[in-house]
Amino acid sequence: MTAAVTTDTEHDEAPDTGDGGRGAARRFGALALAAAVVVGLLLGYAGGLLTPTLTRPGDNSAEAGFARDMSSHHAQAVAMGLLAFRQGQDPEVRQMGGDIATGQQGEIGTMQTWLRSWKLDPTGEQPPMAWMSDGAAVRNGLMPGMATPEEMAKLKAATGREFDVLFLQMMIRHHVGGVHMIDGILDQGHDDDVLAVAQVMKNTQQKDLTNLQAALKRLGGTL
Repeated sequence: MTAAVTTDTEHDEAPDTGDGGRGAARRFGALALAAAVVVGLLLGYAGGLLTPTLTRPGDNSAEAGFARDMSSHHAQAVAMGLLAFRQGQDPEVRQMGGDIATGQQGEIGTMQTWLRSWKLDPTGEQPPMAWMSDGAAVRNGLMPGMATPEEMAKLKAATGREFDVLFLQMMIRHHVGGVHMIDGILDQGHDDDVLAVAQVMKNTQQKDLTNLQAALKRLGGTL
């Protein structure tokens, strides 16, 4: 499981539609966000290199399981965030999408660097979520809060307010599942640096949840 940088720009090459420059501005913004995502990933890698390696978590440790699973979980959030930045109608939705994409791509970089510094592969032999002591449910191979391929396809096809509401609903569920996973490593982990980063992740996602729920309420949507 190597976490790829999500910088799909297929929508950024659309022809000019005579919209007074707004299309060009959006295309420029999408390219700038793609660059920011790459920078965030590199900074995440650099941050991960600062983790001491005197005692390295093992292949079946909670830390390794968390780093692998949360990298995959974050990758979907990055994809959703980039969609929101490109397709969102509401300015706040676009801003939140961009912020989530860049922030979580940086965290992927940190977690992948941990695995390399621990001399571990990005993927392990254990199934997803096996590291969590409470046996968190994995449905159809998806970790808590993750969207199905059908839900992702529906989001990509949506436009206008329908897209904004659907994005907010899906990202709220995604973040709730992510916080559950973070709570798992905070309960079971022993590596101080992993625990410190996990706590920052939790604080960020809880703040995001407050903003996402407020935006959903403002747009008249429900969970």
